[in-house]
Amino acid sequence: MTSPSPSPRPGSAPEERRTVVVVGAGPAGLTVGNILRAASVDCVVLETESRQFVETRPRAGVIEEWAVRELGRRGLAERLRERAELHSACEFRFGGERYRFPYAELTGTHHYVYPQPLLVADLVREYADVRGGDIRFGVREVTLHDLDSDRPAVSYRCPKTGERRLLRCDFVAGCDGARGVTRDAIPAERRVIARQDDGIGWLALLAEVPPSTDCVLFGVHPHGFAGQMPRSPEVTRFYLQCPPGDDPDNWSYDRVWTELRERLAAAGAPPLTEGRLIEKRVLDMHHYVVEPLTHGRLFLAGDAGHLVAPIAAKGMNLALHDAFLLGDALTAYVTQGDGGGLEGYSAASLRRVWDYQEFSQWLSDIYHGVASGDPFRAGTTLARLRRLFTSPAAGAAFAEQYLGTAAAY
Repeated sequence: MTSPSPSPRPGSAPEERRTVVVVGAGPAGLTVGNILRAASVDCVVLETESRQFVETRPRAGVIEEWAVRELGRRGLAERLRERAELHSACEFRFGGERYRFPYAELTGTHHYVYPQPLLVADLVREYADVRGGDIRFGVREVTLHDLDSDRPAVSYRCPKTGERRLLRCDFVAGCDGARGVTRDAIPAERRVIARQDDGIGWLALLAEVPPSTDCVLFGVHPHGFAGQMPRSPEVTRFYLQCPPGDDPDNWSYDRVWTELRERLAAAGAPPLTEGRLIEKRVLDMHHYVVEPLTHGRLFLAGDAGHLVAPIAAKGMNLALHDAFLLGDALTAYVTQGDGGGLEGYSAASLRRVWDYQEFSQWLSDIYHGVASGDPFRAGTTLARLRRLFTSPAAGAAFAEQYLGTAAAY
């Protein structure tokens, strides 16, 4: 929410001054913070959760090569490059057969598999422990003030003292995700939120098992989509299409593994390794985009400004793209007086956002068409899939979008 700045009360904590306040310690907020610290721009990162929580919560794990290159250019990819798995292919399974798609052979470009908690832990360490950045965990009741003025502010309640504190600043970076407060600080009459609900659910699973293959698997089956996404040698992410809003408790251990075996079955495929399920939740496939991503001195980045369902593994990559744009633009303004990056930030971000949204919608049709109950849609879905493996042009176009090279940073 947003409101006028509170007036200081006798005995209250003194007003603090920062150049930039970053709200949210996810990949976007921490990357912005690190870029600013590297340029000696005074900033503070506020996060409602604890450091342990943000460094361990399960999230995405696929990072596109252009994003790793940009992280490396800013000194933020050393541990990632040491520990990430490099992927060069994916595999579709449909009609009882396996179809390997060697995208690295087509493009010379790879995916990095590096779970988001590891990246967040790296970014927190670099920002707080190495670069001495100011980061405050566990804050409460975050509120934005005076965004239309040249002296905006962010207030919050300190978790240790319970007192309300006020940070006066020049800019606010809203990086607090889909459930944060910064998006709602933009007045409703000054924003447009485009939404899309696919009417589909995915049961998201983490299992303590090694992946059964060396790459990501996409199962297109009349029962519904199934996916296997390696996370580490010991842990694997699985997805099963299910009704939206389904109760995870409806999916017993036996039911989960029975459906995974059936939907990912293919001639000559190695059997799935079964094991303990350590996470089980239902994700409803929906998307939104906020336009514009700016209001006064507030700039939204990552899921605060746009959400893409995990259909094409684009969310973390979009968050990083925003962070590179915004961190560089803020640095240019503060250190050189160059406001061009800030003026063009929303448009530059949204070009890639809409490109990734369109690809995710196309891929959703591929994943879910066979299970739609519509024979015509099922037939066209299979035709699209076969074309990927018979037409070099179709394969190259898919690889370009899948790897994000069509909209290179």
